[in-house]
Amino acid sequence: MKRNLFVLLSLLVLASLVLAACGGGAEAPAEETAPEATEAPAEEAPAAEEPAADFVGNSLMAADCDSTGIIKGVEATGQYEVTFTLCQPDPAFLSKIAFSVYGIYPEEWIAATAGDGTRTSEGLEAPVGTGPYMLSEWNRGESITFTANPNYWGETPAADTLVFRWSSESAARLLELQSGTVDGIDNVGPADFDVVRDDANLSLNERPALNVFYLGMTNTFAPFDNQDVRQAIAKGIDRQRIVDTFYPAGSEVASHFTPCSIPGGCEGDDWYDFDAAAAREQLAAAGFPDGFSTKIYYRDVVRSYLPQVSNVAQDIQAQLKENLNIDAEIVVMESGAFIEESTAGRLDGIYLLGWGADYPHPTNFLDYHFGEANPQFGVQSPTYFEPIAAAAQIADPAESAPLYAEANNALKEFVPMIPVAHGGSGTAYRADVTNQQASPLGNENFSLMDPGGRDVYVWMQNAEPISLFCADESDGESLRACEQVVEALYAYETNGTAAVPALAEVCEPNASLDVWTCTLRQGVTFHDGSTFDANDVVATFTMGLDASSPLHAGNTNAWEYYDYLWGLMNKPSE
Repeated sequence: MKRNLFVLLSLLVLASLVLAACGGGAEAPAEETAPEATEAPAEEAPAAEEPAADFVGNSLMAADCDSTGIIKGVEATGQYEVTFTLCQPDPAFLSKIAFSVYGIYPEEWIAATAGDGTRTSEGLEAPVGTGPYMLSEWNRGESITFTANPNYWGETPAADTLVFRWSSESAARLLELQSGTVDGIDNVGPADFDVVRDDANLSLNERPALNVFYLGMTNTFAPFDNQDVRQAIAKGIDRQRIVDTFYPAGSEVASHFTPCSIPGGCEGDDWYDFDAAAAREQLAAAGFPDGFSTKIYYRDVVRSYLPQVSNVAQDIQAQLKENLNIDAEIVVMESGAFIEESTAGRLDGIYLLGWGADYPHPTNFLDYHFGEANPQFGVQSPTYFEPIAAAAQIADPAESAPLYAEANNALKEFVPMIPVAHGGSGTAYRADVTNQQASPLGNENFSLMDPGGRDVYVWMQNAEPISLFCADESDGESLRACEQVVEALYAYETNGTAAVPALAEVCEPNASLDVWTCTLRQGVTFHDGSTFDANDVVATFTMGLDASSPLHAGNTNAWEYYDYLWGLMNKPSE
């Protein structure tokens, strides 16, 4: 039976139960069996068990709604029942909790890896979850190897071993696929779609464009503190030229920040048309008749929303000079540093960033980026963050539509960013791989794909994960790796966006959508052999939500998704 670690929390933290980080080693060749994971016991998964008579449920509860965000409390109301009490209705609750950032960890592991106010190397690099694969080895700079979980509660993985590799060059990824050294690749280059289609040994899978590429500006830095300057830049960039030149078929110029395929995403007026003359006139009226000097920041990591990073950066540089007489120096940053600095609003120029849908609702795009507390764009305007917050509480799309129109029009007026494109993208596989996927959310489940009967499945993506503690990550390559290991209460259907039960059998709301009760799946074990129950859910959300808890120790400690989609409890005053 599980220990009640909330009673022993202080002792555990003071004892600093730090385990050694998983060691590196040579990458496992595709044709060999990878090193065997040691976390899971060999015995069969236990059958569903009767609730323990002496089970003591833990709880996380804010004193009031002034000291928290949307979630007021998370309580283990039974060994296999968890109740979420909210401070407001949340019609997107199921879509949110299906997101892998809210994956559930064992309460023992959470406490053991919290360290002395920091997350240990094991906590960052060796996650323990309930998923179909468990981590075997992370060879930094080369590969990550996962081994099938022999005690998995769901469908047995088709391949015994899963290997993640990466390359920032789409041509290099395609060459690996053509040579047969990998079984699947992400983000086929725009010029290579037809190459894959015409190769009988390969198979192309196209994704819908549920993403946005944008140019960010932080208004705490001059001259971006001037709204007329931001509007002039918005009018002075030929976005259609960028899409036509650098994006594959299926891409489109962004009329709004949220893709129009998401209900409610494109309420309100379309974005500014390209007008270089009007842009120069407005920039001159703002006090910059001769332009100014700035920087263009980016990370050299391919995304479905930005398939040719350096080329797009150079085109924007040329357009700024040609259309507005703005001299922009290009600055390439390391991926982790770029995410950290842009998220914190510390980049003093224009930066290239984007967003892929985590769940199909406007809250995923608008609430995250344009909430009052997000410092990314500087000082956010109530003209858009107030209607966004109000719309998030309304379940009926027809009722929320006027609020989203108001917010989108205010974003166009204020210009915290410039939405450029919704990028089409695709995955490619060897033709003998079955159950191929190109998830619109970028969360491919590799346990369901059979690599032609081979024991090892090798996947190549755009970049190496930043860490494997995805409760405190927002990087797509990190999240995809974590999703093979750690599961949430709900998940997204394969190759789709609907939220379906995972570690919860069902989560049901009250009539006002501000209390959600989740019945948990029984008989599930973590990779370390511990039994999954309601206290693990409470411990996980305590770790993510409660800023005053010693468990609230992450990688960057930004806790972006917990903060912007739910709001933190007991957040320190600034």
